[in-house]
Amino acid sequence: MRILGIDPGIAIVGFGFIDKQGSKCVPVQYGCIQTEAHTPEEERLLHVYEAMVQLIDKYQPDAVALEKLFFNRNVTTAMSVSQARGVLVLAAAQRNLPISEYTPMQIKQAMVGYGKAEKRQVQEMTKMFLKLQAIPKPDDVADALAVAICHAHSYTLNSKLNEVLRT
Repeated sequence: MRILGIDPGIAIVGFGFIDKQGSKCVPVQYGCIQTEAHTPEEERLLHVYEAMVQLIDKYQPDAVALEKLFFNRNVTTAMSVSQARGVLVLAAAQRNLPISEYTPMQIKQAMVGYGKAEKRQVQEMTKMFLKLQAIPKPDDVADALAVAICHAHSYTLNSKLNEVLRT
């Protein structure tokens, strides 16, 4: 199963494709989509959308997992990131891909076993799970890979629960 993890943003969208092979997660491709700060917002959104469509078409994921947005202060940033998230969801929905969302706390719980873990702990576990030489940079990329790993673990658990419930 190939999973695309996404850390939504307007300036930087982190993405990570992993293959779930049994109990292992294997990195396929990861990186970020970046937009220029002083570019009109509609151009930035178009760039994010088109780049994500190209990535989806090239790497053919079976599922998409996104980090749920959480903002407690900056409404302007929240609106821009929400719009970027919308075009990312649209790109996946147009390809009929199942979309799952995870809160930062759920991701931390899946990666470290503690919902209030530090960002650095999650990054170290991401590096370890995927047997990477270094923590991917920028942070948005490591976050996207953590979302994908979280989905891989959650998907397995949910599949087993559904099997039990059906019998």
